[in-house]
Amino acid sequence: MKLTSINNQTRDGQLAVVNRDGTHAVTVPNIAMTMQAALDNWEQVAPQLNTIYQHLNEGGLNDAFELNMDDVLAPLPRGLHFLDGSAYLAHVERVRKARGADMPPSFLEDPLMYQAVSDGFLAHDQDIEVVSEEYGIDFEAEAAIITSDVPMHVTAEDAGQYIQLICILNDVSLRNLIPAELAKGFGFLQSKPRTALSPFFVTPDELGDAWQDEKIHLPMRTWLNGEWFGEPDCGVDMQFSFAELIAHAAKTRPLAAGTIIGSGTIANHDISKGSTCLAEKRVLEVIEHGKPSTPFMSFGDVVKIEITDKSGHNVFGTIEQKVVKY
Repeated sequence: MKLTSINNQTRDGQLAVVNRDGTHAVTVPNIAMTMQAALDNWEQVAPQLNTIYQHLNEGGLNDAFELNMDDVLAPLPRGLHFLDGSAYLAHVERVRKARGADMPPSFLEDPLMYQAVSDGFLAHDQDIEVVSEEYGIDFEAEAAIITSDVPMHVTAEDAGQYIQLICILNDVSLRNLIPAELAKGFGFLQSKPRTALSPFFVTPDELGDAWQDEKIHLPMRTWLNGEWFGEPDCGVDMQFSFAELIAHAAKTRPLAAGTIIGSGTIANHDISKGSTCLAEKRVLEVIEHGKPSTPFMSFGDVVKIEITDKSGHNVFGTIEQKVVKY
C-alpha cells in the first residue's frame, strides 16, 4: 500500500491512497482525514485503506484523480515524534577516524540516537532554506520507519510488528554548527533544521523480498547537481535493524503512533558504492589526503535521492531539493 498527504490548505493535509505507479490517487475522508488519524487507528483502518489500494491499482475507482506532485506534501506534514539513529557504523567509524578517535566497543551494542525536529517536515520538492552558506550545508539520505503505538520496554524480537510504514528522507545538517553544539553536551539543535520526507509512505509488503530482518535490502541512490554521488545498499552494514532501533527508543517510554525512526546516514564499508552525505565524502578525503577537497552545499545546489527496486520501480518517489538563501 502507498499513501501520501495532499495539500488542502490545512497544516496536516488530507490523506490519500496512491496507486503503485504513483500516478493516481483517491482521498478517503470516510476512513481517515489525515495520515496521523490513520496511524492512530491503524489496526481498524489499514484493511480498509488496502482494499481501496487494490481497487485503485485495478482502475476500478471512479473518484480517482491524476496525482499532481506539486500538491503532494510530506506524507506526515508534522509529527508527534522523530527519532534519528545512526545504524551504519561504517559512517561512524570513518568520522571518528578522521579526527583521530577510535570507535568505542559499546557502539556495536548500543545504538546512537537523538530526538529530532518533528513539528514540521519538508515536502519532497521543497527548497532547503538556509541563512548562510557558512553553516556547512549538507544532505543525508536515510531510510525511516513509521510506527503504530509501541509499548514501553518492547523487545527487538517483538518490535517489528509495530512497523507500519516506511519512507526515505533527507536529514538536512548544518555541519559547521555541530561541533560547538555537541561540545555543550546537550546534542543537536540549531545544526538540525527541518527534514524532508519522500512523497510516499509504503507498507513493508510493497518492498517484497527486499524487506528482510526489518531492513531494506536495496541501494539508496543520491545525485548532487545531476552527478552520481553514491548508492550504498541499505541492507548491508546496518548494525542495528529498525526493530532494534525501536526497542532502544522504547526502553523507558512508550512510543506514540506516528513515531518516525530514522536509520542514520546510509554507508557501506565498500567505498566504491559512494556516499549519501557530503560529510562522509569529506571524511574519506581527510583519511586519504589529510584534508577535505569537497565543499559543502552552496545556494543553488540540488540534491536528488531515491530508491528503486530490482525491476526499476521508484518505491517511495523522489526527493529533489534546491538549497536557497533564506
